[in-house]
Amino acid sequence: MNKENWTTVNTFFFLGFPGLGRLRFLLFIPILSAYTVTMFLDIMIIIFVSTRKSLQSPIYLFLTHFLFSEICLVTVIVPNMLHILWMDGANVSVTGCFTQSFFYMSSGTSECYLLTVMSYDRYLAICKPLHYNTIMDHNLQYFLVSICWMLGFLVTLITMIFLSLFKFCGRNVIDHYFCDLAPFLDIACSETSSLQIYIFVLSVPIIAAPFLLTFVSYVCISVVILRMPSIGSRKKAFSTCSTHLLVVGMFYGSALINYFTPIKGHPIAINKMISVTFTIITPLFNPIIYSLRNQDMHAVISRYLQWWK
Repeated sequence: MNKENWTTVNTFFFLGFPGLGRLRFLLFIPILSAYTVTMFLDIMIIIFVSTRKSLQSPIYLFLTHFLFSEICLVTVIVPNMLHILWMDGANVSVTGCFTQSFFYMSSGTSECYLLTVMSYDRYLAICKPLHYNTIMDHNLQYFLVSICWMLGFLVTLITMIFLSLFKFCGRNVIDHYFCDLAPFLDIACSETSSLQIYIFVLSVPIIAAPFLLTFVSYVCISVVILRMPSIGSRKKAFSTCSTHLLVVGMFYGSALINYFTPIKGHPIAINKMISVTFTIITPLFNPIIYSLRNQDMHAVISRYLQWWK
């Protein structure tokens, strides 16, 4: 059938997780639970940081913005995903799909930049402790946060404008549960090679550059820690960045698996489960890690629990 005869698509039909039948309700419950726990923990940590003087350092300012971006990401994805799962497939308008993709990508991109800023903060705190307060003043803190959000939205806006130039016609069925870039490329009836090149080039400022800066920061941190004279000093220095390092590893690990693993040759179900790792599991574990492994946060939570008793 000639593409010229295809009709323009106004809605996409998302299959979600087809073939599960009534078993999909067993998947609905853990996803809803994970979303609820993620939202509760993220909001709880944000409230703690905002109200406790012991958590008024720059790293916790960056943390609140990171967790807020995660709230945006999971809220954009999970409720609609639960609707698709409950209905065993659902229609989403092209406009709604573009909106979801925009907020999903902008939140994820901002997260990437915020993790880099947090790595820089840890670098200053450990490698240049005498100059830390002078360098990381309030002006720099809010400048870095603003840049992270502005770059996240600007880069994504350019991508969405570029994507809006493509035509979607003919088939409108997408075997996925949210509006990621890959489904757009699969069903577009326009030539997508230019968009694929653009996405590859864009991965440098979004993924490669922040990852490289984060890696260099932790190499410098490791060198300084290894040069410390006592084991106690090394442990104390490492404990101040181990939590963030674990979150960085989970974020980039899941992102690389989700977006840089070749999808061809893999079952669609596996590709969707990889996406579940990035959009549900990783956001769930991040606040848990900060709650349990961070000593300052753990102390604040313990005080609140004792107060409630």
